[in-house]
Amino acid sequence: MPTAASIATTKATTQASPRKLDLQQIFTWLLADGIVTKEGVKVFYNQAQGIFKNASIAMHPLVAVAQCKILSANEPHRPVTLDWLTEWLAGKVKLPFFRIDPLKIDFTRVADVMSASYATRFHILPVELTPSELVVATTEPFNTEWEAEIAKITRRNVKLVIANPLDIAQYTTQFFALAKSIKGAKQLNGQDVALRNNFEQLVELGNHKQVDANDQHIINIVDWLWQYAFEQRASDIHLEPKRDLCAIRFRIDGVLHQVYQVPPTVMIAMTARIKLLGRMDVIEKRRPQDGRIKTRTNDGQEIELRLSTMPTAFGEKLVMRIFDPDVVVKSLPELGFPIDDAQRWDKLTTRPHGIILVTGPTGSGKTTTLYTTLKALATSEVNVCTVEDPIEMVEGSFNQMQVQHGIDLSFADGVRSLMRQDPDIIMIGEIRDLETAEMAIQAALTGHLVLSTLHTNDAPSAVMRLLELGVPYYLLESTLIGIMAQRLTRTLCSHCKSPDGEMLDDIWQSLSEGSDLPKPTVIYRPVGCPECRQTGYRGRTGIYELLTVTQTFSKMIKAETDIHALKQQSIADGMKPLRLAGALKIIEGATTAEEVLKVTAALT
Repeated sequence: MPTAASIATTKATTQASPRKLDLQQIFTWLLADGIVTKEGVKVFYNQAQGIFKNASIAMHPLVAVAQCKILSANEPHRPVTLDWLTEWLAGKVKLPFFRIDPLKIDFTRVADVMSASYATRFHILPVELTPSELVVATTEPFNTEWEAEIAKITRRNVKLVIANPLDIAQYTTQFFALAKSIKGAKQLNGQDVALRNNFEQLVELGNHKQVDANDQHIINIVDWLWQYAFEQRASDIHLEPKRDLCAIRFRIDGVLHQVYQVPPTVMIAMTARIKLLGRMDVIEKRRPQDGRIKTRTNDGQEIELRLSTMPTAFGEKLVMRIFDPDVVVKSLPELGFPIDDAQRWDKLTTRPHGIILVTGPTGSGKTTTLYTTLKALATSEVNVCTVEDPIEMVEGSFNQMQVQHGIDLSFADGVRSLMRQDPDIIMIGEIRDLETAEMAIQAALTGHLVLSTLHTNDAPSAVMRLLELGVPYYLLESTLIGIMAQRLTRTLCSHCKSPDGEMLDDIWQSLSEGSDLPKPTVIYRPVGCPECRQTGYRGRTGIYELLTVTQTFSKMIKAETDIHALKQQSIADGMKPLRLAGALKIIEGATTAEEVLKVTAALT
C-alpha cells in the first residue's frame, strides 16, 4: 500500500527514467487529497488491482479506479467518474485538461503527424495542428520519450494535454481509419472528370460480395458518417458540394454544425453510394430525387433515413433526415404537451368525425404529433389510412399511400381512393389546394375523422387560410372541430443550467400575452458543458396552442371573418397562445425567453 517511503521511491523513479502511471501513484494522490479515507484506501486499491489484472484487454489504471465506483470522501461526496479522474489527474501533473470533441478536430491533418501504431504504442493522440504548435493528448504524463522525436519531425513545439483514456483509445482507432479511407479514396480518384463519369461503377462494386480495397474506403466513410450522426443525436445530415472542399454538416437540436470537409471526388463517391443504397437513380444528377434507407445503430436499434437530392452549381447536394422510431411511441406529455392540453387533444381525436388541423412551419414537429396520435388510435378495431408526400416514417399499424405526381396521384386523388377503402380515420399529409380541402371536408361530412396539416403561424389563422383557398364558410363551420399550432424550442441542459436572476418586465409582458400569469422569481440561463456540446441546450420540447372549436367559435366563421375576433374567442374558450405556452415552459425551467421569442417571432 502507498506509504511515505513509496512516494519518495516514486519521485526518484520519475527522475531516473520514463515510467507509466500506476495504481499506487493514483491512490497515493487520492489519499493525500482526502478523496479516499485511510480506512477505505486499501479496499479500493485491492478492488482496482483485481479489475486491472483481470481485464481481457490492456486497461489504463484510471479506468480501473473509475470502475470501483468510489464516492468522494470530501463534500459533496460526488461519484469519482472517469471524466472527473482525468481532470483531477491533469491538475496533479500540472497539464491542461482537454476534452476531445471530434467535431472540432481535422483528423486528416493530425493523422499526418504519426502512424496509428505509434499513437497506440505511447497512448497519445494529436488533437490540434497549428503552424507553430502541435497539441497532443496523452494518458501517460510521465512517459514523454516520444516528444523530442515528434517535435523534430513536425518542426513544431509540442504541447501536452491530458484527455480521457477511453476517448483517446476510441478516437485513435476512428481518426486514423477514417483519414486513411479519405486519403485512399482521394488518391484512387485523382482525376475529377473521370471520376464524375466512373464513380458510380466503383460504388456499385460495393454492393456485391467481391469488395476490394478501392471501394472499401467509401463504404467505411459512409458507415462512419451514419454511426457518428446517430451518436451525436443529429436530426439531419447535409452533404454539400463546393468548388474546393465539400462540407458535411449535422443538424443537432435545430442548429447546424459543420462536422468535416472532404475533397469533391470523395463527396461524389459518398453521394453515389448513398443514392445506390436508397434505390435512387445513381446516373441521374440533373433533377431532384427522393429515397429512403433503413439501417441499424451499433446497439441494434432500427433507424430510418429519408434521402433528398438537389442539383447545385457544384454537384448534387444530399440531405438525409433521420427518423428515430422511438419518437412515435412517446406519450403526448413526453413530447411537451401540458396535461390539460393532452386531455383536450385526446377528447378531440376520439371524436367519430370532423377535421382536426395541425399547423406550424417546416420542422416544428407536426408530423411527429400526428404519427404519435395515429399510433395511439390505430387499434385492431379501427382502420387508419394516410396519404402523404412523401411517407415520412413507414409504420406498420396503419395503411400509408404516397402521392405520385408523375402518374397524377395527388392528395385529392389519394383521399378519393381512400374513401372507398372503408376508413375510420384519414390522415392527409398537407392541405395545399382547394381540391384537397374539399376532399377532406367531404370525408368529414361522410362520417370520417380527418387529420391534416397546414402552414400557418397560429391556430386561428388556419380558418383564414382555408377561406382564402376558397372553402365555403358554412362547410368549415360544420366540419372543423379543432386546430393546434406548435413549435419546437430547445430545452436547457439539465447538467449545466444555472439560475440567472429575474426577467425584465417588458420581456415578460410580451411572453404572457396580457394574461395575469405571475412572473417567475428565478429563470435559468444556458452555460455549456460536455453533455450539451457547450451549447447550454440539450434536446427539444414542443410548445402548443390548442383551439377547440366551440359552438360560439363556429358561428363566428363567416365569409368576412374577423381574425382578431376569432383569436379573442379562442382564448375565451380555453386556448393558451403559443407565447403563453412558452412562458409556462420558462417557469418550469425547461427553456429560456430567447428561445421562445425566437421560435414565435412570426407572431409579432
